[in-house]
Amino acid sequence: MELLDLRYEHRDALEFCRSLPDGSVRLLITSPPYNIGKEYETRRSIGEYIERLAPMLREFVRVLSDDGSLCWQTGNYVENGEVYPLDIYFYPLFKNLGLHLRNRIIWHFGHGLHCSKRFSGRYETILWFTKTSEYIFNLDSVRVPAKYPGKRYFKGEKRGQISGNPKGKNPEDLWELTVERLVDDWDALIWEIPNVKNNHPEKVEHPCQFPVELAERCVLALTNPGDLVYDPFAGVGSSLVAALKNGRRACGSDSEKSYVDIGLERIEKLRNGALATRPIYQKIWTPKPTDKVAQVPEEWRKT
Repeated sequence: MELLDLRYEHRDALEFCRSLPDGSVRLLITSPPYNIGKEYETRRSIGEYIERLAPMLREFVRVLSDDGSLCWQTGNYVENGEVYPLDIYFYPLFKNLGLHLRNRIIWHFGHGLHCSKRFSGRYETILWFTKTSEYIFNLDSVRVPAKYPGKRYFKGEKRGQISGNPKGKNPEDLWELTVERLVDDWDALIWEIPNVKNNHPEKVEHPCQFPVELAERCVLALTNPGDLVYDPFAGVGSSLVAALKNGRRACGSDSEKSYVDIGLERIEKLRNGALATRPIYQKIWTPKPTDKVAQVPEEWRKT
């Protein structure tokens, strides 16, 4: 496939961002390092972690266009068993820089590490900010079919008329239960965006890989074809893939050269039509009651 402009470098995020012109980015979408002690991080206190990122945030706002958006996807920082929800820490920082919060999106996924001293975490958040009150929002590009498309107004001037939109409904701010564009039966209506684990078609060598379809919804809704999408912590390039796949320009950086190399390989595969990605509207396989994995193991029945 023919791809638009790409700039993807092994470079410090702040240094790279300073090379971008004012107002040149329509969408900044990223998942910053979580400070949880991965091999590519130096673990810091929560205060040091936020302080280190603060200068970058000012630069991120500078490069954002007046009608642009910033999507900041993050999870929790855990220390000595105590949870620090990072989106709560970042909200006032972006608010003080003049951004406007449009949604706090909850991304739910069904699998992950199991906890023994608290409930297992199964969601992260995306803070969607805009720079001004005039911003791009292509709702029709991400609508999903309504649950009750035949519903009608039952009173007032519109009594008897269809109450919904023929193009579908707003997918809402909880990104767990949505519906496919085309469905054959009501059992196929529900899907969620899975995190990238070992059996995911996009899995490469990155411990906290961003799913392409999560970025893809933001790209489709918040930009137009030809716009520039920027990821300052691009990792293996999932956000850049989502942008290029949908006719946008893309730029980004990462401090780990091995991840940039993998990302460039993925983009080359995208160019050649050989990149495996999970389709944005594909439902998740759910075992039926009769499937072996859904049965209580024989060993448990004996205890």
